Amino acid sequence: MPVRAIAVSGDSMLPTYLDGDWLIFAPAGSSERLLGKVVVVERESYPGILLIKRVTHIDLLPNGAHQFWVEGDNRDASTDSRHWGAISRSEIRGRIVLRYKRSHRSQQ
Repeated sequence: MPVRAIAVSGDSMLPTYLDGDWLIFAPAGSSERLLGKVVVVERESYPGILLIKRVTHIDLLPNGAHQFWVEGDNRDASTDSRHWGAISRSEIRGRIVLRYKRSHRSQQ
């Protein structure tokens, strides 16, 4: 997967990212290294909708697969694993590597 851009929409990642910020995401790499990282998630039940969340917990299943618990930094404005449970590795599309354009809101 190539490096891609994504715009932040909503307040679920405040104060880390603002609505309107533009971010770059790249392949996620090793599952074990995702703990604490901000990732792009595409739920299997909502294809085409990309969400930005932080990996807060990783469980190793008996079959060797990983399950990921993801949450928004702004708990009051985030729909995340607290609502839908852990996600599979296949639902993680990449990890955020940088913010290349700040929201106009940050300049107010």
